Amino acid sequence: MVAPTSFFADYGCHVRILEEARVLQRLGHQVVICTYRNGQDLPDLTMRRTMPIPFREQHEVGSSPHKIALDFLLFWTVLFEALRRRPDVIHGHLHEGALIGLIVGRLLRIPLVFDFQGSMTAEMIDHHFLSRSSLFYRPLHWLETRIDRLSPAIVTSSQHAADLLVRQFDCRPERVRVMADCVDAETFRPPDEAERAGLAERRSALGIPPGRRLVVYLGLLAEYQGTDALLQAAARVVQERDDVHFLIMGYPAVDCYRQQARQLGLGERATFTGKIPYHQARDFLALGDVAVAPKLSATEGSGKILNYMALGLPTVAFDTPVSREYLRQEGIYARRADPAALAAGLLAALSEEPAASVRRGARLRRMVVEGYSWSRAAGIMIGTYDSLCRTPAGVAPQPGSAQIKPAGRGDGGE
Repeated sequence: MVAPTSFFADYGCHVRILEEARVLQRLGHQVVICTYRNGQDLPDLTMRRTMPIPFREQHEVGSSPHKIALDFLLFWTVLFEALRRRPDVIHGHLHEGALIGLIVGRLLRIPLVFDFQGSMTAEMIDHHFLSRSSLFYRPLHWLETRIDRLSPAIVTSSQHAADLLVRQFDCRPERVRVMADCVDAETFRPPDEAERAGLAERRSALGIPPGRRLVVYLGLLAEYQGTDALLQAAARVVQERDDVHFLIMGYPAVDCYRQQARQLGLGERATFTGKIPYHQARDFLALGDVAVAPKLSATEGSGKILNYMALGLPTVAFDTPVSREYLRQEGIYARRADPAALAAGLLAALSEEPAASVRRGARLRRMVVEGYSWSRAAGIMIGTYDSLCRTPAGVAPQPGSAQIKPAGRGDGGE
């Protein structure tokens, strides 16, 4: 796997990479993750990291000019590891990972699977790293299009992303397969009666007053993630109700957003935890009554929604294609990028009758258990690998042609 990021960190695409690698290993595959120098080492995964660069010691979240140097070092890490191990498949995450995988794959005749998690140029625009009027937009969009079209097989995190690849980037439909973000529903489970008895004490330890309805958010803190809109909506909610508290979990820019919350009058009504380790995420989410997913991007996945669903949390989200794909008729939607609409959605969720809220949560969890398990995703991954390993060079894999088995070309495939 090629992971052009500081893996592992406790957010978004890192969780997808982590869970994919783990489920493949459980099925007998050997997985090596090539990634940047920084990041958290995990004892159950084999990782190969790049050499350090002296002028960039800290990891990056999002777009950065320093990623060019990091990706150059990552290319050599992937090439050396591929020469040493001769893997059956290169699994490239994000466009940088796919580009590196395409080059190394062409050199060594190893097929590539591109794990597409959103448009590269659209993400750069969301991060304010690029604008459509920039001189760099057209060449970067051209590069993105070439990566998409040259990839022998692409797995996407949503049906919307698959449609985008075919409609906007003119990819051949037979090369694209949907492998939605998933969740470990056994880990991310609602609290039972015994655990509920201790929730008040755990809330109190975080400084949350008793008797409050708790709205939870877990994810990166950034404008493109909707954090600014969330705080503006929260300010409207607390003006309407005095029994609501917001638990905002994530990073970076915690101090900046804490100050923004104070300026909006949320000082005593919002708790910022900072970074929450992935293995503790479920326990913090279990404290909530309602979850919120204010992500603004129209192309990226939103795996946090599945975590909310698995815990049976009624979820309020901006009305984007990915939110609709996950939550379907059980979601509570707000007009995109509209804090007033988000506040109205939160007030509606908080005002729902307790019995109706419990039924909604049960339906959300059932949707996750039935449709978003990592074992199901593994079948799609292995089928895609197998089709590439069995297909002559230059021939696109056909959907449904793969024989799913727990290894690549031999026992213990890599």
